[in-house]
Amino acid sequence: MQTKLTKKQAWELLKKYNQEEFHLRHAATVSAVMRWYAENLGYAEEAAFWEIVGLLHDVDFEKYPEEHCKKAPELLKEINAENAVIHAVCSHGYGICVDIKPEHTMEKVLFASDELTGLIGAAALMRPSKSVQDMELKSLKKKFKDKKFAAGCSRDVIKQGAAMLEWPLDELLEKTLCAMKAEEKPINDELAVEG
Repeated sequence: MQTKLTKKQAWELLKKYNQEEFHLRHAATVSAVMRWYAENLGYAEEAAFWEIVGLLHDVDFEKYPEEHCKKAPELLKEINAENAVIHAVCSHGYGICVDIKPEHTMEKVLFASDELTGLIGAAALMRPSKSVQDMELKSLKKKFKDKKFAAGCSRDVIKQGAAMLEWPLDELLEKTLCAMKAEEKPINDELAVEG
């Protein structure tokens, strides 16, 4: 899958409907993680598509939380987003706020890693380094099991995502942690430019 959208267009639309630093960081993180996954799962030629979907996946969440994944198609039409982009963006709300099922591997990766990037990000903030660089899978698993920690990050959705991908949970945790380690500096650099 490809897209004619540019990252610049995606950022402009995202910032039109999202001003909170937290949401912009989450979007940049998911975007970078999605690109990493494309490049590491054999979809390098689709990396820009994966990255843009990751960037726009919560485009409607800040302003229209009650219509999450329902308002997105209307907003995405403003930049003439292809149907594949719209379907992918909306499918990450499957079983939560819409019944659009993730079909493509990319959609399943987005569904699986969206909540998980939030959990890993929250765990990183608790570390003296405030970074994922020195985080190990073992400590991430401990945070995952602690239901009180980052309670807003649904463990059920993460588990469901791993099952969709037919990966053991540990594989999803390890790969997403790897992606965030690889992308931490680029994410920070990008936010410094976009901020």
